[in-house]
Amino acid sequence: MARLLRGIARTAVVAGTATAVSNRVSRRQSGRWADQEAQAQAEPAPQAAPVAAPVAAPGDEMSSKIDQLKELGTLKEQGLLTEEEFAAQKRRILG
Repeated sequence: MARLLRGIARTAVVAGTATAVSNRVSRRQSGRWADQEAQAQAEPAPQAAPVAAPVAAPGDEMSSKIDQLKELGTLKEQGLLTEEEFAAQKRRILG
């Protein structure tokens, strides 16, 4: 039964993380599109060479990692994750 709960908890962590990341990406992308539309309407500038997409701000990425680690810590404290599972997920999050 404990293994089942761990599996469910692990699935919940992964699904929650995926949902949070997906929502954050959608909001960021919508904001970029709105900014691009506003700039295009404000000044019709000549076409320039395409620029690489900006990389996510390090602060956003770090706060996301911290949130994930806090959630993992909570699951470990509740006994839903073993020390080995916690360490493996921590290594995955921190890269």
